[in-house]
Amino acid sequence: MYDYGYGVEQNYSEAAKWYRKSIEQGNAGAQNNLGVLYQYGYGVPQSRQEAIKWYKEAARQGNETAIQNLKKLGITSYQ
Repeated sequence: MYDYGYGVEQNYSEAAKWYRKSIEQGNAGAQNNLGVLYQYGYGVPQSRQEAIKWYKEAARQGNETAIQNLKKLGITSYQ
């Protein structure tokens, strides 16, 4: 919701907070989304390394979007 401003004012920092809470539950979609925030520096310090870390975590769970995000960064292995 905070990521896109659905029903609330858009706030990437708040989105990152909620993605982290969801990640604690093992949510691969949240891992991928947090990776996006790090890749572009939305609400968190921009960090390619952190983006890749979260994309890989999501990819290991079979998240296709994360796999594609890694490929776009030139990374083909996520194991």
